[in-house]
Amino acid sequence: MNAKTHSGNLPPETKNITVKNIKQKEKKQAIVNRLTCATLEGVNARVIEVEATFTKGLPGFSVVGLASSDIQESKERTKSALLTNEFVFPPLKITINLSPSDLKKSGTHFDLSLALLIALNKTTIEEEGLFVFGELGLDGKVKTSSMLFPLVLSLKEQGFIKRAIVPKESITYLSHISGVDFIAVDTLSEAIEILKSKNFKANVQTFSYEAESFNVQDTSYYFERKYERDFLDVKGQLVAKRASLIAAAGMHNFLMEGNPGCGKSMIAKRIKDILPPLFEEEILSIAKHQFLDGMTPDFSALRPIRSPHHTATSASIFGGGSTMAKIGEVALAHKGILFFDELPHFSKAVLEALREPLQDKKVHIARVNTKIEYEADIMFVAAQNPCPCGNLLSKIKSCRCSEVEIKRYQNKLSDPFLDRIDLFVVMQEVNSADKGDISSAQMHEEVLEAFKVQKLRGQIRLNGKLTEEEIETYCILDNDASKILESAISKFGLSHRSIASVRKIGRTIADLSAHDKIEKSDLLEALSYRRR
Repeated sequence: MNAKTHSGNLPPETKNITVKNIKQKEKKQAIVNRLTCATLEGVNARVIEVEATFTKGLPGFSVVGLASSDIQESKERTKSALLTNEFVFPPLKITINLSPSDLKKSGTHFDLSLALLIALNKTTIEEEGLFVFGELGLDGKVKTSSMLFPLVLSLKEQGFIKRAIVPKESITYLSHISGVDFIAVDTLSEAIEILKSKNFKANVQTFSYEAESFNVQDTSYYFERKYERDFLDVKGQLVAKRASLIAAAGMHNFLMEGNPGCGKSMIAKRIKDILPPLFEEEILSIAKHQFLDGMTPDFSALRPIRSPHHTATSASIFGGGSTMAKIGEVALAHKGILFFDELPHFSKAVLEALREPLQDKKVHIARVNTKIEYEADIMFVAAQNPCPCGNLLSKIKSCRCSEVEIKRYQNKLSDPFLDRIDLFVVMQEVNSADKGDISSAQMHEEVLEAFKVQKLRGQIRLNGKLTEEEIETYCILDNDASKILESAISKFGLSHRSIASVRKIGRTIADLSAHDKIEKSDLLEALSYRRR
């Protein structure tokens, strides 16, 4: 037989060749690229890691990690933007994961991250700490998003962000945020070129405020001298105007009571122009709340004023919503004035719910799907008539209300609610001989001087917002004032909160009078503004 036979074992030389070939066939490790983005959870930003893989399988494009519908829709925007920029999709299965996967994400600003990861699928991206934000147009143009400012500001406040690729059209407001290097791009191709070349040099100038400012202990405070409505227009009402000055200087809660037409609303609308200055973080915090409400802020150094109607619902005043809680009037008045005209006409539920923001300076919204906490450091100003017809205190007109109606009207305001209001003023009837005696500019100048005194003393908060510990530190009474306060406590039965309020008002009056300690005259004036 000519047939050649051999045993089952391969010759030694064949075995060596096979092993050598196996060693030469090194497995290619799949590239998992990552970029950093963020999403809003309530009003705070959460860092999101966007990671992408390209694996063998039926070609497809999927986004996982509890992505909302607007992120799922970004797949189509991303495809179109890449195809119009001459990118050819690889015949692979593309998987984008948004980590952590147990947190709900939303926002169109994820578009740019997704597109960059796909476009650079063959390039390893090793840029830790680089955030990428931007919505994509179908032609590859990078657009801004309404959530971008709150996101970046929250990340900066938490110390997470140092540099970011952002849309060029968002720079008009993002440049207000100092301490972050912004790399502005107009198109997707620009962003791709930056990541390829690793040229991450910031190309945005830091914003400078045009408002007037002064410096106290290495902090700049900004203010504007804009008096749309002047206190000179308010005739007479010397006590009410003095109380307005004190309320503005210390950001104290303030309630005016008087007959219809005596000037309560006039005074309330003029207080906003004489309020204390703002530092940069406060201006940005106000702008953040305005963005969350869908407004475009002007970043001015003016504190906001919100005056909801008494028919407004609890949800519109405090915020709410069935699936996602929205910001309300109280939070929009943050660092400014919340003005309630016709105070007793507001619902009992709204007035009682207002006690917590006035005490804690926060609004808590709890829903089945979400729990949110908004900052609400407000100055509460209110106006009311003494009775339903308004003529109870009039010396000229007769009151048409019965005792039952008057009692029901006044009982809408509970003692715990009224205890949180610092200054009460009963206003005079209008007299034809009354004249305007002080302008808004003069009052504002006094507020500015009192503000400097408070800051030079080392206070972080203004007098009306001091904590219990800070009251003991800064609201020091001289001997005569201490005796008067002790007498007032026993005579009027002042609560602990009322005592703290009197001391805070006394401190503001002392600052306006340039007194180091709260003196007898300061405390007596403070007691004169207590509710009878």
